[in-house]
Amino acid sequence: MNETLTALIPMALAAIGGLGIFMLGMKYMSEGMQAVAGNSLRRLISLVTDNRITATGAGTAVTLLVQSSTITTVIVVGLVNAGLMQLPQAMGVIMGANIGTTITGWILILKIGEYGLPLLGAAALFYIFSRRDRPRFIAMAIMGLGMIFFGLELMKEGFAPMRDIPAFVEAFAWFEADSYVGVLKCVVLGAVFTFLLQSSSATLGITIGLASTGVIPFTTAAALVLGENIGTTITVLIASVGANTSAKRTAAAHVLFNVFGVFWITLIFAWYIQLVAGLVQGFHGADPLTLTLVELDDPVRFAVIMTAGIALTHTLFNVTNTLLFLPFLGPFAKLLRRIVPDPGVKEVRHLKHLDARGYDAPVLGVEQSRGEVVQMGLGTVKMIEWIHQLGFNGPRDERLIQKTFHREEVLDNVQQEIMAFLTDLLDATVPHSIAEEGRKQLRIAHEYESMSDRLASVLRAYLKMKERKLELPADQQAELRELHELVADFLRKVTDAYKRRETLNDTEAQSLNATITRRIKELRNDHLQRMTESPIDPTLSMLVTGVLTDYRRIRAHTMNIHEAMTGSGIPA
Repeated sequence: MNETLTALIPMALAAIGGLGIFMLGMKYMSEGMQAVAGNSLRRLISLVTDNRITATGAGTAVTLLVQSSTITTVIVVGLVNAGLMQLPQAMGVIMGANIGTTITGWILILKIGEYGLPLLGAAALFYIFSRRDRPRFIAMAIMGLGMIFFGLELMKEGFAPMRDIPAFVEAFAWFEADSYVGVLKCVVLGAVFTFLLQSSSATLGITIGLASTGVIPFTTAAALVLGENIGTTITVLIASVGANTSAKRTAAAHVLFNVFGVFWITLIFAWYIQLVAGLVQGFHGADPLTLTLVELDDPVRFAVIMTAGIALTHTLFNVTNTLLFLPFLGPFAKLLRRIVPDPGVKEVRHLKHLDARGYDAPVLGVEQSRGEVVQMGLGTVKMIEWIHQLGFNGPRDERLIQKTFHREEVLDNVQQEIMAFLTDLLDATVPHSIAEEGRKQLRIAHEYESMSDRLASVLRAYLKMKERKLELPADQQAELRELHELVADFLRKVTDAYKRRETLNDTEAQSLNATITRRIKELRNDHLQRMTESPIDPTLSMLVTGVLTDYRRIRAHTMNIHEAMTGSGIPA
């Protein structure tokens, strides 16, 4: 017993140290690749269409760069919750994410394990002394790759002695995938480990470390990898708590896709593994099912063959499962609507999907927050439309009045949450382009929030006029309605351009801005002229003057948003 404990300590230290370096390497490689990809990564998400093939391809490409299907899926849940992505699109992206995450196994096939430390050192020096963003982030990605291989080598060193310790051999024998029950045991173990580590890549690294040193057989490693697919879904389920129905359906789609896939593959596990082994043997000249380290007597080649088998098991499963599901996205969506039915009352959106995981993927994190800024813009457009109805069209509508004031309070809260999220996000090491995008969003969110305050002030003025029965002359009412419509049109055009990732033509923006400014001056002068010609109720005069001031400020906030989008100008 004492001998076992004595042997366990250095093994555990090497394995834990290797795992830590491996996971940190995944993080650095992910951050470096994201930074180099930059806006291209954001465009991939934004270009997702109803075409299921395009959505799957986008999910695969994004996860290749982010190196985490969990982050991709959590962000997709957030975009669905924000109304920026529909359920069929999200399902395609999730399927692609499952394929994209399999790249980790293929990276580990590269025969550079012993060069991991020199690669890490050279890239670290370049990262430290480089002064330009792009080369530094390329060096960061390479540094992460070096850490991955160095960490894996350390894990192998820690795991290797296990095969000579009877206690470990007996323990791992309980998890041999030599029967259907044994396969299920390994699947559950893989799922639990992935959930605890919050990283399927980390569990994959451990699995490869154990298999490539001969501690566990290939079949056990393959079954563990299948379980990892289920473990990643738990985090996404947690992320959907408090989200709207569509986001919950998206999380359910991720769970059902993986659980059903693992279920059918375990039913044919023996034949499936034979297929994988045959493909590996055809390429590497050795069968991973029967190969032993003693027989081969070449640890490097043995590790490559086992890693290739595990990577192929992972990839072939996810590609096949995706091909099976793709033709049935319509019926699958109907099933999800039955599992997660529509609520009986209208839902209030929450910002819970501005998840801390966005900090691990700042390029996609700013895409999440951008979605909320877009929603703020659409909210102010709704407010100005409701105020037009309340101020000029028809009788008092208490429900709409409360709705308008409530929207102003919601926009205050949203702006605070966006500010907190972006402040934390930009505290991390992010590329210049992402920092600029974050600062632009902070400015635009502030402008929309300030605009909502002004819109609430306009509504209060119109309500006070009606409460005190202060009637404006018909021609002056028509002039205020015309001004309101001019301001609303300007706001709609700028917001629509921001939503579509475009900018309003600067000439048109300047023309609308000048027209509104000139019209406000004319109305103010006309009102002063009326005051000199005939007596006007002082309260009415004050309310009209205040409304004109509010419209002038709404115009200024709208112009500030346009200038923030174009990157020019000083706030008006």
